[in-house]
Amino acid sequence: MIAEIGHAALWLAAALAILQMVSGALALREAEGAPSPYALYARPAAVVQAFLAVLAFGTLLYSFAVTDLSVKLVATNSHSMKPFLYKLTGTWGNHEGSMLLWVAVLALSGGLLAFAERRLPERTMSATLAVQGFVAMGFYVFLLFSSNPFERLPVPALEGVGLNPLLQDIGLAVHPPTLYVGYVGLSVAFSLAMGALITKAVNPNFAKVMRPWVLGAWVFLTFGITAGSYWAYYELGWGGWWFWDPVENASLMPWLAATALLHSVSVLAACDALRTWTIMLGVVAFSMSMLGTFLVRSGVLTSVHAFAVDPERGTLLLILLALYIGGSLTIFALRASSIAEGKRFTATSREGALVFNNVMLCAILAIVLLGTLYPLLTEAFDVRVSVGPPYFNPVGAIFAIPMFVVMAVGPLLRWKDDKVARVQPELAVLAAVALLVIALVVFLGDYPLLPILGLALASALALAAFLPLRGRKLTRVPTATWGMVVAHFGVAVALFGMASEGAFTEERLAAVSPGGAEEIGGWTVQLESVDPVSGPNWTAIEARISASRSGSEPVILAPQARNFWSPPQATSESALLTRWDGQLYAVIGDGAGIGPDGQQRWQLRVWWKPFVTFIWYGGVLVAMGGILSFIGRLQVDLRRRKAARLGAERRMDQAALALSRTATEPAE
Repeated sequence: MIAEIGHAALWLAAALAILQMVSGALALREAEGAPSPYALYARPAAVVQAFLAVLAFGTLLYSFAVTDLSVKLVATNSHSMKPFLYKLTGTWGNHEGSMLLWVAVLALSGGLLAFAERRLPERTMSATLAVQGFVAMGFYVFLLFSSNPFERLPVPALEGVGLNPLLQDIGLAVHPPTLYVGYVGLSVAFSLAMGALITKAVNPNFAKVMRPWVLGAWVFLTFGITAGSYWAYYELGWGGWWFWDPVENASLMPWLAATALLHSVSVLAACDALRTWTIMLGVVAFSMSMLGTFLVRSGVLTSVHAFAVDPERGTLLLILLALYIGGSLTIFALRASSIAEGKRFTATSREGALVFNNVMLCAILAIVLLGTLYPLLTEAFDVRVSVGPPYFNPVGAIFAIPMFVVMAVGPLLRWKDDKVARVQPELAVLAAVALLVIALVVFLGDYPLLPILGLALASALALAAFLPLRGRKLTRVPTATWGMVVAHFGVAVALFGMASEGAFTEERLAAVSPGGAEEIGGWTVQLESVDPVSGPNWTAIEARISASRSGSEPVILAPQARNFWSPPQATSESALLTRWDGQLYAVIGDGAGIGPDGQQRWQLRVWWKPFVTFIWYGGVLVAMGGILSFIGRLQVDLRRRKAARLGAERRMDQAALALSRTATEPAE
C-alpha cells in the first residue's frame, strides 16, 4: 500500500506541475500591471506539489528501509542482510530512485521559491513559476512513463539482489544528494533568468533574488564534487583523486558554469552591469546540469555512476535536453536585444577582472565539454579514442594560469574604474613570492612544469586572498567579504594540494612476503601478515602493514581485497595513514606466487602523497566561503527589510499624526 501511495502522490504532483505551468503562462496574457486571476493558482500549485513529491520520495525511502521485496526497485537494489545505512542510501543508488530524489528536490525548491519570494514583480514570478513547472513536468513524465520507481513484482522476491558494492559506502549518503541539490538550485536560477527575460525585468532587483539560489547551488556542487573526489580516491583503490572520467566531468561542467554565473550575478546586483551575460550564463549552467543528467542516466556511458542502460530512457532524456536547452536558447535569441545595456566599466576595474575570469572559466568549460563528448562522437563511427590527462591538463592550464593571476589581482581593484599602477606594490610582492617558490622548487629537484607553476600560483593566491583585508578593522569587515577571502584562500589551498601531489608523489609496487619491507618517501612499510576476514555481506583478505617514519612508533594499516556475494563483485579497500604533510596510501592485491624463501608473496602497492589532503581541505574552505557569503548577503537583506519596515511604520505614524492634528484644528 505504501508504494501505491507514493505512486499516486507522484501522479498528483505531475498534475500540479501542469497546473503551475499553465496558470503561470496564462497570467502573462494580461496587460502589464493588471491583476490576473490565473496568477493565484501558480504559487499554491508549487507548494502542494512540493509536499506530494517529498511524500513520494519518503514512501520509496520507507520501502527500502523495510526491504519491501514486492517492489521491483527494492528487490533489484537491496538485500535483507545489507547494513541499514546502505539500505537507505540504496534508495538513490539506482536510476529510478536517483531521479525521484532529483524530482523531489526540484519540487521542494520550486515550492520554497513560490512560498517565500515576494520581491519580484508578480508578472515575473508568474513567468518564473511557469518555467519551473515546465522543467518539473518533463521529469515527471520521464519518471512515470519510463522509470517508475514504484513498480510491483507479480510475486515478491525471496531475497534481493543487493546494491553495487562500490556504492556501499558513506560517500553515497553525501555525494549524490549534495550534487542534486546543486543541480536543482541551478534549475531555479534558470527559471528566474527565463522569467526575467520573458518579462523584460533583467535588473539588479532580479539579480538579488537570483543570487542566493546560485550561491546555494554552487556551495552544494562544491561540497558534492569534493566529497565525490575523496570517495573515489579511497574507494576505487587506484590512488588518484581525479581521472577526467566523463561522469566526473559531468559534475565539473555545471560547477564551472555556476562559478562564472555567481560572479556575474553579483556584479549585476551590485553595479547593474553584465545583464545579458548573466542571463546567458544562467542558461548555460542549467544546460550543463541537464547534459550531465543525460550522460549519466541515458546509458551512453558505462560507469559506477551510470545506472540506466535502456535506450528508451536515453531517447526521452535527449528529447528533454533538446526542449530545455533549445527552447531557452531560442527565447534568449529572440529577447536578448530587449535587455537594456547596464552600466559601463573599464577593463582595469573589478568588473573587468571578473569578466576576464568568466571568459577563462567558459573556455575551460568548452575544453572539458569537447574532451567529454569527442570520444562519444567518434565511437558512433566505430572509432575509439581516449581523452585523458594529457589533453585536459595542459590545454586547461592555458586558460587556468591567467585566470589565477587575475583572480589574485581582481579583488584589489576598485569597482567601475581603476588604474593598475595603484596596486603595483601589492603586485610586486605577489610576483616576488611566486618567483621565490619557483626558484626553491627548481633547486630541490627536477619536477614537471605544471606542478611548479601550480605551487607558485598557490603561494601567491594564498597571500592575495588576505590583501583585501589590509588597513581594515577586522571586526567590521562584512561577512560576505570574509566569505570571498575564505573561498579564494580555499582555491589556493586546493591548488597547492594538486600541485604537490603531481610533483612529489612516490609509488612502490612490489611482491612482498610476510616480514618483507619497502622504503618510500622516508617511510618503512612492512607486511606483517595476510589473513581472511568477513563482514555482513562480504569476505576478504586483510593485510596487516606496519608503517613507521624516522624511528617513530609503527602504525598499523589494514587494506583489504573484498569479495561481495550479493551481488558478486570484487573490490579493493585502501588503507590511509594521514599526517600533516601528506598521506600514505596502501592497497593489497592478489597472491603473486611463492617467493625464494618458500613463503606466499602478495602484491603490495603503496603511495606517499605529500600534501594531497590539502585538495579536499581547500574544497571545504571554498564551500565554507560560499556559506559565509550566503550568511552575509542574508544579513544585509534582513537589515534592508527591517529598515524598509521601520521607514514604512515611521511614515504611517507621521501620516496618522498629521491626520489627527488636522482633525483637532478648530474650524474657522
